[in-house]
Amino acid sequence: MTRKYAITEADILPPEIYAAERAERRRAMVALKRGRRVAVGPFVTFFFENYDTMWFQIHEMLHIEKGGPEQIADELAAYNPLVPNGAELVATFMIEIDDPDRRKAELARLGGIEETAFLSFAGETIASQPETDQDRTTAEGKASSVQFVHFPFTASAIAKFKTANDIMLGFRHPNYPHMTTLTPALRDTLASDFA
Repeated sequence: MTRKYAITEADILPPEIYAAERAERRRAMVALKRGRRVAVGPFVTFFFENYDTMWFQIHEMLHIEKGGPEQIADELAAYNPLVPNGAELVATFMIEIDDPDRRKAELARLGGIEETAFLSFAGETIASQPETDQDRTTAEGKASSVQFVHFPFTASAIAKFKTANDIMLGFRHPNYPHMTTLTPALRDTLASDFA
């Protein structure tokens, strides 16, 4: 299988074809995302992205917004940076708190959380690099409830990751110092994102 690291206009289905296949593709995407999801602490969930998740997201945006062919370039520009490049893992993480008052209070305490995520395994620590398209922490220190981060790997770190047993994913944020261990199944899934 040839791995792709960018979605092109040639990869976009005509709207009528996507609409006809949408229900089936949504079911498949739910299953795929379930295998790429991990909770860290009481209210953060990571979703590790790949070509397929971003391909689906672009098609969903085109389907919902119906902006026509002129919308395609904007969606490609927005979502291609979240397709792993073969030497990184890329994740969306969501801070999910149902109660609006509690959510507002917690987000106010979590400014900069996107800069504190890490993966740790086999003597390696990979610090997150936030997506740079916009600041997701306000000047007042309030975090956005949706964050996008990259974990850049060296060739040596990739080799270690593929066989590591205790891979920790967590945060070094003083107000959210939570961690979890990745399952071997998730490790194997994420290892497939590397070149």
